[in-house]
Amino acid sequence: MPIVSATEKNINKAAAIIREGGIAAFPTETVYGLGANAFDAKAVKKIFKAKGRPQDNPVIVHIVDKRDLSLVAASIPPVAKKLIAKFWPGPLTLILPRNKNVPSIVSAGLDTVAVRMPAHQIARALIKKAGVPVAAPSANKSGRPSPTDAHHVTRDFGKTLFILDGGRTKIGLESTVVDCTVSPPVILRHGGVTFEELRHVVPTVRILKKGDVNAPAKSPGMKYRHYAPKAPLVIAEGSGAAMRKNIAQLIRSSKGKRVGILATEESLPYYMALGDRRIITLALGSRNNMRACARRLFAVLRKFDTLNVDLIITESFPEKGIGAAMMERLRRASAPPDSHY
Repeated sequence: MPIVSATEKNINKAAAIIREGGIAAFPTETVYGLGANAFDAKAVKKIFKAKGRPQDNPVIVHIVDKRDLSLVAASIPPVAKKLIAKFWPGPLTLILPRNKNVPSIVSAGLDTVAVRMPAHQIARALIKKAGVPVAAPSANKSGRPSPTDAHHVTRDFGKTLFILDGGRTKIGLESTVVDCTVSPPVILRHGGVTFEELRHVVPTVRILKKGDVNAPAKSPGMKYRHYAPKAPLVIAEGSGAAMRKNIAQLIRSSKGKRVGILATEESLPYYMALGDRRIITLALGSRNNMRACARRLFAVLRKFDTLNVDLIITESFPEKGIGAAMMERLRRASAPPDSHY
C-alpha cells in the first residue's frame, strides 16, 4: 500500500483499518506511530510481529479526549492530573494503573499502562474516527532509528502498511515518559517535555537511576538497544576542543574505514580541515538551537545508512533540556546489538 495524503477520506480509511483489527501508520508531533485498536489483543500482536518487537516491551496507548482516560487507566493519581493539565495534548506519556479493559499484551503483562494524548491534528483525527484508544509504538523495525517522515516508514516496511503522510514531525524524538504510580514520580524516558519543564509543575519529579532495576519494564524504549543505524555508532565524550580532538583520534584509529561524523554546524570547519577523504560529515544544525538538532537526529542517522559508512562517530551534547533526550537516544543506539541497556 502506498503513502497517502492525510485527507479526510484517507483518515477515515486508516481509522476503519484500525477499527477492524488491522494496523496503520500515522504521524504524531514526536515520531510516526504504528497503530492498532488498544482493546484488541490480536490486533496489537500484529504490531509486535510487524516490528519484530519483543513482547516484554510495552506500547503506548493514545487517546484523543481526557474523558477517555478512564477507559484505559484504573485510577489517576493527583500528580498525573497536574501533568495532564499542563502538558496534554503533547509529547508526554504517563505510566498509570492499568484498566482491565486494556489487554495485558499492551503493557507487557504489567498492571500499569503507558498513556499519551498527542497534539498532532492528523493523529487526533484518526483516533477520534477510529472510536477506540490506539496502541502505537514508533513505526519502524525494532531497534532502528524512529521514523520522522513517511518515507522512513516505507524504508523499514516497504508497501505493506497503510501510511498517512503528515510530512516531517515537529519534535523528532519520542515522548517523555513519567511513572506516576510511584512517589515521587520518575522520568523513565527523556523526550519532548524536558526535566526542567516537568520540575516547574511537579518539583519532586526525579530522573531514573541505574539502581531502579524494575522501572524500565514499565516504559517502551528502555530495556533493549534502540534507535541504531546500520553502522556501529561511537560517542565522542567531552565538549569543545577536547571532544573534537577525541573524534580526530577515533578517525585515525579507524583503520581505513569509511567514517560518518554526526556534528553541529559549528564543528564543520574543523572536520573539513582534517583533509581525510574517508570522512562524511552530516550536520544536525546549530548548538544554539538544540530543538532543531533534536528534530533532525533520527533523519541524519538514517541518512548515514544510505551513504554506506562503516562507522559513525557522534559529537556529545549538553545533557540539559532536549539535549538529555538526544544523549539518551545516542547511548542506546551505541549499545551492543541485542543488549539490555
